[in-house]
Amino acid sequence: MIVVAEDHDDIRYVVQRSLERAGHRVVAAADGAAALAAVREHRPDLVVTDVDMPHMTGLDLCRAIRADDDLRHIPVVVASGSLMPGDGLAEDAGASATLLKPFLPAQLLALVAQLLPSRAASDGI
Repeated sequence: MIVVAEDHDDIRYVVQRSLERAGHRVVAAADGAAALAAVREHRPDLVVTDVDMPHMTGLDLCRAIRADDDLRHIPVVVASGSLMPGDGLAEDAGASATLLKPFLPAQLLALVAQLLPSRAASDGI
C-alpha cells in the first residue's frame, strides 16, 4: 500500500490512478497532517508526498516519519515543483528519493519499483 499526500486535486488523482493501475493500493490525503494520520493507521510500504501543503509540509511529514521508530523504515518520495535540481532539503529531511514536477506517471512508477523491488517483482511490474 502507498500513501499519497498531495493538496492539488488533479495531481493527487493522476498519481493515485497511476499507482492503482500498476497494482498498488493507495490511500490519498489532501494535506500533510492527514497523510501522517494515514501512515500511522495503515503502515504503508511507501509514501509519496508533495512539499507545499497545508497543515504540514511534505518535508515535515518526512521528518515525522523518520522520527518515529515504528515508521522510519518506510521509503518516502518527495515530489515537488518548488525544489531545484540538486537541492538538499528533501534529503536533509530524510527523503528516500526526490521527483521533480512536472513528472510523467512512468517516472513515478519506475521510482516506486526501484524503492519496492520485492513488491515489484512479486507483482510483475
